[in-house]
Amino acid sequence: MRDIFEIRAQDAAGRIGELRIPRAGVTVETPTLLPVVNPNLVTIDPERFPAFGVEMLITNAYIIKRDDDLRDRARAEGLHDFLGFDGAIMTDSGSFQLAEYGEIDTTTEEILAFQHAIGSDVGTPVDLPTPPDADRDRAESELATTQERLTVAETVDTGDMLVSAPVQGSTYPDLRERAAHHAYGTDLDIFPVGAVVPLMNQYRYDDTIDVLAAAKRGLGADAPVHLFGAGHPMMFALAVAMGADLFDSAAYAIYARDDRYLTVSGTEHLDDMAYFPCSCPICTSHDPDEVREMADDERTRVLAEHNLHVSMAEIRRVKAAIHEGSLLELVERRARGHPRMVDGYRALLEYADQLEASDPASKDVFLSLSAESARRPEVRRHHERLARLQPTGEVLLTEGGTHGGYDESWRVVPPFGPFPSALSQTYPFTAETPERTDRAGYEAAAVGVASLATANPDVSFTLAHEKWPRSALDRVPARVATVDLAARGEDTSSVDSNGAGPEE
Repeated sequence: MRDIFEIRAQDAAGRIGELRIPRAGVTVETPTLLPVVNPNLVTIDPERFPAFGVEMLITNAYIIKRDDDLRDRARAEGLHDFLGFDGAIMTDSGSFQLAEYGEIDTTTEEILAFQHAIGSDVGTPVDLPTPPDADRDRAESELATTQERLTVAETVDTGDMLVSAPVQGSTYPDLRERAAHHAYGTDLDIFPVGAVVPLMNQYRYDDTIDVLAAAKRGLGADAPVHLFGAGHPMMFALAVAMGADLFDSAAYAIYARDDRYLTVSGTEHLDDMAYFPCSCPICTSHDPDEVREMADDERTRVLAEHNLHVSMAEIRRVKAAIHEGSLLELVERRARGHPRMVDGYRALLEYADQLEASDPASKDVFLSLSAESARRPEVRRHHERLARLQPTGEVLLTEGGTHGGYDESWRVVPPFGPFPSALSQTYPFTAETPERTDRAGYEAAAVGVASLATANPDVSFTLAHEKWPRSALDRVPARVATVDLAARGEDTSSVDSNGAGPEE
């Protein structure tokens, strides 16, 4: 077990954790964002980061190492004084440059020793970041090289500096899972899922979720997971729900240099804005016209500050949602900001079984907000648990109506389906659901009816529903009698309880 990471709260696969950074003498609360600091191009002084809520940053050790002046200063001053930051500092190894330019002049041993010498709190070996959609032979070959370098990294004396174990494998889920399993078996500390920036740049959030889900399957629950290069606040909630704990990005600064303004639902260009839809200190003290008239450096700094404010605010919002048990509702709201985010949300729900393993059994209120809500892990869990229940005799499953001539009467609520009336005030059956239920909700409820009937073959069931669509009724076993309450005035007393049922 890794004693540097403690989980305090969970929702779906998201968690609030405490990551202990021994060398810095601090504990960082996750999920969190590590702003990237380019020592050659500082947009916001790192000494100001705590005012934004930043507890940890990341910089590039390879850039420092290859520049004589930066290298000498970092060695003489130490990384914290060099950058002016008292929090935790992680350093990258140059793997990004390797991916961009094809070659770098350092080895894992050299770069880890250098990271330790300048005072990094979390170091990184030189892995091979295989891009998405690479052919499988290349992905397997480069993964083997990365794994060899992780083995080397274990042998380097890094003292109390933590060392990350990047998880590669391109867009092959089995390779990502294998890579994660291997990395978790090392004595390294933090597990970045790498080479996903091209996916996010192309808005391939569904593929990003597939990659992250595969990596999570290979890692233990005590493994802090870093999604390398993920810095747009639009996707924080989605990635956290799949189990990411750490993010890093230079987007706050890079976008600002291009006059781009981050929001939780996308990116706006300053030239197109008449108002700032934000209450951060920048947006409440400036309007777009003022910012457009600023000198280039000042405008970039102001936009970067807004971008960092909105990013850190979203991290806090994600934490609050985990604490409240409403993370998937937040994911749902963020997903509606962009069609590709909807793809990401739908991909997330394909892993309902994986999410359910860590999802709390009880929360506040389940909000059914769309057809996707029918695929949430709470619905899956209920359908599986129906097999544990043992109704007897003749049982009415009803959305409403009166009880007449039945041994038991159970409630039916889409998307969950049937449950004993005694559980009506327990989670998730206190759900807030639309009065105009969508087809997916009815169909999921029908799956619940089928699960209960299959688990209890000797029990007679009657389903009293309210205008369920044919696609839902087709999922109900033939031996379950059905009656439309709307057609019968919500009176079930005349329903034949021998299972014959009326014609639909």
